[in-house]
Amino acid sequence: MDINNEIIGLRNVWVCCGGVPVLEDVSLSVHQHDFLGIIGPNGGGKTTLLKVVLGLVKPDRGEVVVLGGEPVEQRKRIGYVPQHSLFDPDFPISVMDVVLTGRSGKSVFGRYTSHDRELAQGALAMVEMLPFKDRQIGRLSGGERQRVFIARALAAEPEVLLLDEPAAGVDMHIQTEFYELLERLKKEMAIVMISHDITAVSIYVDKIACLNRRLFYHNSKELTSWDIEATYQCPVELIAHGIPHRVLREH
Repeated sequence: MDINNEIIGLRNVWVCCGGVPVLEDVSLSVHQHDFLGIIGPNGGGKTTLLKVVLGLVKPDRGEVVVLGGEPVEQRKRIGYVPQHSLFDPDFPISVMDVVLTGRSGKSVFGRYTSHDRELAQGALAMVEMLPFKDRQIGRLSGGERQRVFIARALAAEPEVLLLDEPAAGVDMHIQTEFYELLERLKKEMAIVMISHDITAVSIYVDKIACLNRRLFYHNSKELTSWDIEATYQCPVELIAHGIPHRVLREH
């Protein structure tokens, strides 16, 4: 593997909370144009892993390199869509204004420039939400709001995009369009996505990792039954109906 093309590198990372390990000896390498899906049970450390990459959580042990430097120093080069984007649906803010907040760390003297607005419009066009730019954010559907939040992340011109359960609460037919959007975006950047939707992950992403404190990752889309059983700590069944996907057996 060409380490010189590495976007994210974790080496033997440990994170503990109150003396209890949240991440145990995690090593991971993400390269340009990778679309990595991370699956695993609740409480397995998936969101913590993203926060380590963002520099929001400092490991107790191990090394983290993002875009060739310290995570905190590179944060402005990372797009992040959290699991829950909190907002008041009645707050009178437009879609365009929401996306412009993605430029807040790069605006001049706290004011948005014409360049900022061009980038925001371009990001909305990329997620096919430009016709909604003047609409109040609270009047959008869940799927439409997720597209806007991704546009906000894209407006920052990121080199890597981190997504934490981005399709949660989104209708099934909208999810397909959403994942197809991510497939297009990976041509421009590396993408790391946390998801509980094992079927969708196995179809759309290029590489899959399992995380339950420990990371099971082979730099490919192939996962063994042992990988998944070790992650979910229960038996699994691998089923294929035209397109391979994985289903957890009752336990």
